[in-house]
Amino acid sequence: MNELQNRFESRGQGQVFQFFHELSSAEQEQLSAQAADIDLDELDRLVDSLVKGKVEGNDSIADELSPADFTPLPANGGDAALWTEAKETGEEALRAGRVAAFTVAGGQGTRLGYDGPKGTFPVTPVLKKTLFQVFAEKILAAGNHYGKSIPWFLMTSISNHEATVSFFRENNFFGLKEEDVSFFSQGLMPAVDSEGKILLDEKGSIALSPDGHGGSLRALVRSGAISKMEERGIDIVSYFQVDNPLVRCLDPEFIGFHILRNSELSSKALPKAYPEEKVGVFCEQNGQAVVVEYSDLPERLSQERDDAGELTFRGGSIAIHLFDRDFVKKLGSGDSEETRLPFHKANKKVPFVDTDGQRNEPAEPNACKFEMFVFDALPFAKNPVIIETGRADDFSPVKNAEGVDSPATSKDDQLRQFARWAVAAGIEIETDETGLPSITFEISPVFADTCERFVEKWQALNTKPPLTDGLVLS
Repeated sequence: MNELQNRFESRGQGQVFQFFHELSSAEQEQLSAQAADIDLDELDRLVDSLVKGKVEGNDSIADELSPADFTPLPANGGDAALWTEAKETGEEALRAGRVAAFTVAGGQGTRLGYDGPKGTFPVTPVLKKTLFQVFAEKILAAGNHYGKSIPWFLMTSISNHEATVSFFRENNFFGLKEEDVSFFSQGLMPAVDSEGKILLDEKGSIALSPDGHGGSLRALVRSGAISKMEERGIDIVSYFQVDNPLVRCLDPEFIGFHILRNSELSSKALPKAYPEEKVGVFCEQNGQAVVVEYSDLPERLSQERDDAGELTFRGGSIAIHLFDRDFVKKLGSGDSEETRLPFHKANKKVPFVDTDGQRNEPAEPNACKFEMFVFDALPFAKNPVIIETGRADDFSPVKNAEGVDSPATSKDDQLRQFARWAVAAGIEIETDETGLPSITFEISPVFADTCERFVEKWQALNTKPPLTDGLVLS
């Protein structure tokens, strides 16, 4: 028995190598590589605290929580001069090359009935551009506007890394410089049973799953991405997830607030549309800003309303953040308990190989998976900033095949945005009571990526095309 197997045996995890003698040399090599990547000290801590430890119900935290404050938009009572100052400050940072875009893109399109990385899913109304292309064009447009190329880091997963990289190469990186686009894979964690024993997916393969979007911080460090940022003088990381085509992924006002308040972590808050909306909620707990997952917020708090009839706990977290580079480096390194994101346990159905070597497909949850949430970085951050954003111009995710947050609702929201921009430029356009235009057209981010720039670009056109069904401005 080699040193690696001995180590697992001594920690009560010898079952990982139970079938080692039956494996081919390639299978043995794969299993050994997977095992070598597991931090057994970390796993022991998680098993003791999350699997065997007592977990209290979410009602236990109700009395500790109050709604977190956020800086309102000017339209909702915010200081317009302060927002202007923030925009100017953010634009200076973009012109100085201080900002990088970072997309968490490890998901597959399974829930959409789509076979492939979610970022390759088509979303725009006319040309059916993919999510990746929409983001690439926004980054390209910002780089052109501010006269500085903006690097883009993408975190993939083991299941979609090769397909994602190939997709970018096949599409010539959508006009971005290849050297400005970096890919790296998310970390993995082993699934364990109720006794904390690591499960095998096959005789020669451990049951592994992604370590959650919070794992993106240590992936940035372990992949060398943070070192690349240091070399380029980048100190602000603009974080967003792959499923939201409306996201303002390089928002100068947001960047400006982050800089003006010397923040290590800034976040956008969106007023919840209804109590059950599936977004986390910004709260104060023991004097610190935190995000409580929608499933963990006590029901009596999620339904509570103030004297004006608004939800009391209404500041929704939509996974749009800015990170200070050195803050990511500190948390991503996780050298001590004081700088380590917590893991959370999820009870899941995980196929496994039993002691007889038979693979089982459980009908009920049989295993614990461990994942980190990126918003758990909030309590660690100095001077955290939370600003309000508008749903119409920043959030319309593609999560479900039908219904809420689906391709159909996102397409309509894109059309509503294009129609608002057209009206702002003085173009007559017919819409319904929700602002949805009667025609389908598309504005590429390369033509204009904000309302302000659309108005400027449209007014500068010598020949203005008629706004007709199927028009694409690019």
